[in-house]
Amino acid sequence: MRIITAILLIFLVFLQHRLWFGKNSVPDYIALKDDVARQQADNDKLKQRNKLLYADTDDLKSGIEAIEERARNELGMIKQGETFFRVVPVDNKRNNRN
Repeated sequence: MRIITAILLIFLVFLQHRLWFGKNSVPDYIALKDDVARQQADNDKLKQRNKLLYADTDDLKSGIEAIEERARNELGMIKQGETFFRVVPVDNKRNNRN
């Protein structure tokens, strides 16, 4: 009976060692679980960015307003007959000298 108990005890110690320190152990599982959560968060950010890009391309395909807005904001274009005013910020260094 003692031999069977000793063998079972050794077997239990071996299994516990594999569970905590072996390949695919509990710490490995926790690390992989964290990696999966991080990757899912990255994927969610990329999905949101893709939705914005798809919406932007749909706007550009569907109407003139989006194209006109881009031309105004990114290229500085104006329509014929419009007056363009540029507001120049005041330089604080020049005002502090007086």
